[in-house]
Amino acid sequence: MTPRNILSADSAEHQSRYSRSFNSSSPIAEAAIARDLAHYTDDDSLDTDTSDSSTVRPSSSYAGTHPHSLIGSYRRPSYFTTINHATTVPAQADYQPLTQSEREQAIEDERDLLGDNKVIPTEHKPRRLSHKLSSLFSSAQASSSKSYGSVRSSKPLGDDIGSGQGSSESAQSTESTALLGSSDGNRIGSEEIDRKWEEAVTAGLINTTWRREAEVIGRYSLPLMVTFLLQYSLTVASIFTIGHLGKEELGAVSLASMTVNITGYAVYSGLATSLDTLCAQAYGSGKRKLVGLQMLRMVYFLWIVTVPIAFLWYFSDHILSVIVPEKEVAKMAGLYLKVALFGAPGYACFESGKRYLQAQGVFSASLYVLIVLAPLNAFMNWYFVWKLNWGFIGAPIAVAITEFLLPIGLFIYAYYFVGSECWCGFSRRAFQNWGPMIRLALPGLIMVEAECLAFEVLTLASSYLGTTELAAQSILSTISSITWQIPFPLSIAGSTRIANLIGATLVGAAKTSAKVSFCGATIVGLLNMILLSSLRSYIPMLFSSDPEVVDLVAKVLPICAAFQLFDALAANCNGILRGLGRQEIGGYIQLFCYYAIAMPISMGTTFSLNWGVMGLWTGVALALLLVSTIEAIFISRISWERSVEEALQRNELT
Repeated sequence: MTPRNILSADSAEHQSRYSRSFNSSSPIAEAAIARDLAHYTDDDSLDTDTSDSSTVRPSSSYAGTHPHSLIGSYRRPSYFTTINHATTVPAQADYQPLTQSEREQAIEDERDLLGDNKVIPTEHKPRRLSHKLSSLFSSAQASSSKSYGSVRSSKPLGDDIGSGQGSSESAQSTESTALLGSSDGNRIGSEEIDRKWEEAVTAGLINTTWRREAEVIGRYSLPLMVTFLLQYSLTVASIFTIGHLGKEELGAVSLASMTVNITGYAVYSGLATSLDTLCAQAYGSGKRKLVGLQMLRMVYFLWIVTVPIAFLWYFSDHILSVIVPEKEVAKMAGLYLKVALFGAPGYACFESGKRYLQAQGVFSASLYVLIVLAPLNAFMNWYFVWKLNWGFIGAPIAVAITEFLLPIGLFIYAYYFVGSECWCGFSRRAFQNWGPMIRLALPGLIMVEAECLAFEVLTLASSYLGTTELAAQSILSTISSITWQIPFPLSIAGSTRIANLIGATLVGAAKTSAKVSFCGATIVGLLNMILLSSLRSYIPMLFSSDPEVVDLVAKVLPICAAFQLFDALAANCNGILRGLGRQEIGGYIQLFCYYAIAMPISMGTTFSLNWGVMGLWTGVALALLLVSTIEAIFISRISWERSVEEALQRNELT
């Protein structure tokens, strides 16, 4: 089954009955924060700075925090993990105070929409292609760094600045003046934009176009795709490198990766979900050092959890030899896990550090760290395995070193760029008040593990077919995971855009955005299908030199190609449901289809009908077809107005 080794579920809008106990208004979270605030002395505090340089601002200081405002409905994505495509994980806080740059961007979005709908005069902007492409690239970088969840306009922000206004004038803008100057000096100020926006939304004058939504979703998706592909490359590098050593080595690295995912990465990522609530609420309270305190508690907690994980990994060769019939494969997988154990504490720090920075609106750190470390990881895999002739053992050594460097990269980014202001220093208080954190963390662990197991168990099942089949399953899973890194970021982009438009009560615009997202997923799915079908005889050679493995992968690959469309549509439907705040529906549908349909069919066709590896993927294809069909029918019949009402209620509570 396809291991989705990266998840960035944009679950900030998750408002099911299940999730409401885990968001920013959760009694558990409020009790934890209140207890910390009670011991939060002036000596600990960085103070609740409300100056222009502060990123923590009371909501009353913002124009446009009314229910109809894009600023009031502003959403950020929750987090990135390296775990299979779970959709029912708890959400982070509903609301975080906007930074000044985010607020400026939201106002610009309102300004552009008002201009396009003839509510205010349309501004004349330079249209030179080179300038627009440069602005677009800058906007894409900005979206990956701070505001994946912001509603952006179809016109790059740089176009607004490029017509004769210097950066110094922009920097001198206040909350009562136009944030970005124009060439004629008569640009409407932010307060007037806010007033006209409310009037236009109330009068039903705001509409959007397919072209605008395509440009916005495209700008959201591009940096996310880069991040996902880079992070997944950490796993792919080992498979690429080891695969050419032999089919036993390829099967061993697949089995080891599966074990690491289930017993390690899923545990860390699931437990760390509690920081999406605790760190965000601490940051919103204005007591920024509490963000660092919550992060430090999670680091210590995950290190304690690492003790039983280490015990399991150290003796994994004996455990796997009982489960897996191929003893040599089990032995090599156990060796991989023993070496990978040295990177586990670093990975735990990295998971906690990501949430620490994301609670402050810093989403670029992981991307920049991966831009450096992903190529380094690939180089180390090649150098250790082939150049130094270390063989199989070289790959886990490279992985362990990379995982050790990941939190160091985040630390360097926070220290020299942004994020260090929330660091609390090492304190004994980090060993106190763990109860609420653990109570929030356990449900996240259960949900991530539930969906992780549904996909990884079939890799284990393939080991009973033989070494060749296990190696082929490893390649097929890796190929499907790589292709999935394109439609899933697209679904996150659509989810974010729909959530913001729903929060601004723009039902018509949200439906248009959903249609654009659906069409985009269809195109991506068809392209993946064509790519895999046309290159089915060549792609397997990239992973293995064994003729039997290559032939088997080429034989089964058409089935993987056939469900690419369903896979993309299922991811997109999940994104739309998240944007509507109804992703619990997608979670229930997926859990039913994976466990009640895919697993029995895959096992039956594989072992009872002797279809081999092809049988494993038959159940997957049928399950994805059902998921995409059922969710599409549900979305077509759901009340979007109900989602608007729920969004209004949430905004009133904030």
